[in-house]
Order: sequence, then C-alpha cells, then structure tokens
Amino acid sequence: MKLHTQNTLSWLSGLHTNWLFWLQISTLSVFAGRAWQHLVWDAPLRDLLWDEQLMSPVTTGLFGITWKAYVTNPEYDQWIQGFIKGVGVFYLLCAIAVWLLPRFKRLAGVLLFLGGISLILLAVLEFKEKFYFLAQMLEYALQCGSPFFLLIAFRKKALTPRLIWWMKIAVAVTFSSHGLYAVNYYPIPGNFIEMVINVLPMNEGQALVFLKVMGLFDFLISVFIFLPWRYIQLTGLVYAVIWGAMTTIARLMAYFHSEFALSWFKQWLHECVIRFPHFLIPLLLLSWLLARRVSDSPNRFSH
Repeated sequence: MKLHTQNTLSWLSGLHTNWLFWLQISTLSVFAGRAWQHLVWDAPLRDLLWDEQLMSPVTTGLFGITWKAYVTNPEYDQWIQGFIKGVGVFYLLCAIAVWLLPRFKRLAGVLLFLGGISLILLAVLEFKEKFYFLAQMLEYALQCGSPFFLLIAFRKKALTPRLIWWMKIAVAVTFSSHGLYAVNYYPIPGNFIEMVINVLPMNEGQALVFLKVMGLFDFLISVFIFLPWRYIQLTGLVYAVIWGAMTTIARLMAYFHSEFALSWFKQWLHECVIRFPHFLIPLLLLSWLLARRVSDSPNRFSH
C-alpha cells in the first residue's frame, strides 16, 4: 500500500514536466467543444442582436431598417446563423493551432490569442443571457484562461511562478462562481439538481443540501490554495481535481440513455469536453506543488 502511494505521488509530481502537453489538452478541449457547440447547436449571439434596447438605434439609425423588419426578416436570421457557424469554424482552426504551436509559433500564436479573446466575448454573451449574473461570466475563468496560459508558458518555456499565481486565481474564480450558484446566492440551476439526482441516490431535498455543502467547499478550497501551508494547499488542489472531474463527467453520466446514445453523445459530449480545464489545470498545479517545496513567499514556488 505504501509503495503504491509512493508510486502515485511520484507519477503526480512528474506531470508538471509535461506541462506543454497538459496545457495543450486543456486548451484543445475548450476550442473543440466550442466549435461543436457553434457548428451543431447554437450560441447566445441572438440575445445581443435581438435586444431591442441595444440594437434598435443601430438598425434604425445606421442602416435605416425598422426594428420589426429586422427581427421578422428570415434573411437576417440566416446571416446570424451563418456568422455563428463561421465562429465555429474559427474555433476549429484554433483547436488545430494548439498542436501546431511548436511548429508554427507566430501563426498559431495569433490564432490562439484571438481565440482566447473570442472565448471572453462568449462569456460576456452568456453573462447577458443569464440575467447579468456575474458568476455566470466568471465561472469561465479556467476555460478562457487556458489559451493564454498555454501561450505564456510556451513563450517562457516554463511554468513560471507568476503564471502559477494566475492559474490559481483562475481556479479560485471558477470554483467560487460555481459555489455562488450551489449555495443559492444565485438561483440554483435546475440542471444542477437534476444531475445530482440522476447520478447519486438522492431526492430533491437531499440534492439541495448536498449542493450547498459542496458550494461551501468550493469557497474553502479557493482560499486554501493561497495559504502558506503546503498540506493545506495540497488539500485544496486535490479537492479541486476530484470535484472538477466529477462535475465534468456528470454532464455525460446524468443524461445517458442507451436507447438515445447518439442523441446523448451529440448533445452532451461538448458540455463535458469544454470543462476539462476545471480539473486539468488544478491537476497541473497539484503536480507542481508535489514536485517543489513552498518558498518563503506563500504564493510562489521555489525552482
């Protein structure tokens, strides 16, 4: 048992030496999942373009089109749908650029940077669509941050202490944002309760209690990973890896029906894949911490 534990710790501590691979997987998953979303399903672009208060002055004043003519003309809707598909193609190119980065540094780097900006704009659209709940936008911190983490690490040829710091901030922001929903600061999404009931042997009341407890843990680990005590940081990161992986896989497990396997795959796989950074980035941080001692500064690591 002791040997097995030592081997596991040795394997974990060695993951950080392959930091480029894991950051590539994290970034690729986000772009591939978003590409599938835009090409097969939809994106919240209409929530902006069909907002009369925001867009009416543009359509009427700039283009001379009445609001009614704008929203009822199917040709305009086709243009919007075509743009969404185009963004999906762009995300697909970004996913390819992830693997081409070592060979085509400049071109791939530009694509990944623009892709990261696009992910941030998508998070803003989600923020608008979900009643301007700030947590809705902030919960994408790890997803939006992955391309930039990859670019910075690739340029520096290492996981620098400053980059580690920003990765920890992204972990804390993502998990705290989930926690705000789980503890009902923002209304608990129905799919949160549904996933818990479908995966775990719980009724609705038990699921609500479970979510609130896990939400409190989300806040705790967001603090733990910044504290100067190594084992407290380890505890927080281990939780982040496990809970991040569980909430990612839950998107597939909760809605699986063998008779509708193809539809399930089409609808839910990308929802799982885009969340890979939620456990891969904490896993990379955990590996880094296991391989190094905490330096005198509580938020930096010695080389």
